[in-house]
Formats: sequence, C-alpha cells, structure tokens
Amino acid sequence: MNTQQQHLDTKKACSHDFQVSCSNCRLNSICLPFSLEARDIDELDRIIQRSKPLQKGHHLYREGDSFQSVYAVRAGTLKAYQTTDDGREQVTGFYFPGEIVGMDGISKNVHASSAKALETAAVCEIPFSSLEKLSATMPQLQRHFFQLMSREITEDQQLITLLSKSSADERVAALIFSVSARNAKRRLSATQFRLSMSRVDIGNYLGLTVETVSRVFSRMQKMDVLRVDNKEIEVLDLDALKRLAEGA
Repeated sequence: MNTQQQHLDTKKACSHDFQVSCSNCRLNSICLPFSLEARDIDELDRIIQRSKPLQKGHHLYREGDSFQSVYAVRAGTLKAYQTTDDGREQVTGFYFPGEIVGMDGISKNVHASSAKALETAAVCEIPFSSLEKLSATMPQLQRHFFQLMSREITEDQQLITLLSKSSADERVAALIFSVSARNAKRRLSATQFRLSMSRVDIGNYLGLTVETVSRVFSRMQKMDVLRVDNKEIEVLDLDALKRLAEGA
C-alpha cells in the first residue's frame, strides 16, 4: 500500500466514516474506559448500531419518547432541550463528539428532553438492555457508565449554580471555557474552534438575552480574551478566560 493510500485510509477511519468500529475510532478513549481489553471492545462493538448521518435540525429523539438506547456522539453537535408549558424550548445542554446523550430516559423509561442536531451529526446507538447485560460481565464498563451518569448530575448542579449566582460575563466565559476543555479532551485545538450553537441557543441555555450574549462577546474582545468572528472563536488568553469563568 502506498503512502497516499495509507493517508486516505487513515482519513476514512475518522468521524466521516460512520461505520468504523469502536477499536478503530479516534474517539474511543473518550467514550470507553481505558481498562477495556480488545476482546471486550469487540463484544461492545457487536451491540452498537450505526445509523445514517442525522441532518441539521433533525431529532435523535423527542421528549416523551420511549427510552430504548443511549447514544455516543460520533460527529457533529447536538442540543438537548425541554419544552415548557407554553411551548417554548429550554436548552438543557450541548453534546460534542465522544460524549453520551440520552441518559435522561433511564429513570422513567421515557426521555425527559429532546435531542436535535445543530449540524450534520452521526451517533452510535447503544441499546440499553444489551448494555446492561454486557455490563454485568464487564465491571469496568459498568463503572464507566456510572461515572458518566454521575458527571451528568454534577454538570446539572453546576449549571444551576451558574445561573443562580453568576454574572452574564461569568456565564458566557464558563460556556466557552467548557467548549475549550472538551476540545482539548478530543485532542483538538483548545484555542481555535467554531461554535455550532447559535447566539439564541447560547442565550437560552445561559438564561441571557441574545443582545446580552453579543455584548459580553464584545467586552471579551476589548479585553483581549477572545477574538470572535460570527461563530469562529479564538481564545487569546486562556488563563484570563478561566478566571472570568470562575468569577475571579
């Protein structure tokens, strides 16, 4: 095989190839526990269902749908939201490649929120009944999903604290710092990235108006913390961004 063909094959084994196996996926270090052996990953791979790409604006599931599976985001970004009594969307989270979405349905066997693609996305569907059976034979896998559920609870609590006590600047800084950290975890740039969510979704999630979000971005640019070009973000001072997020 020549060098050019190897390069093409390597590219194929990334998020653009939606049928690539768990063992060859570049995100497996995020989705899976490090202690899983090759044969365990093969067992997990057998229960995973890989569907066609999810187009922008399409739903992975809707609030009230029967809970059947959890999903590992393979490419793209999804937002989770709940519908208020008066029919408005309340954004509850954003999910990036390597992260698990759908665990909101575990407790009552129905999804408590909806999940929608913010751009063309792909997921690995993991039937929960099959996952439970497999976890019974793989304690490290079971522990990993307990950790994921615990992390989701912790993030919900942090969001409540953020919305109740923090200023607009702190809220926006916390979101941008979170995206930066999640990019770094996926071995992508922590300082240059594109926000897939709109200003409307950011404001909805943080409890701010669109105008306030825009003003905060403008202030951060004047402070030389960020450079903002529509959805393109460049973090100029990561330490300053962290201090802003922490209210320091």
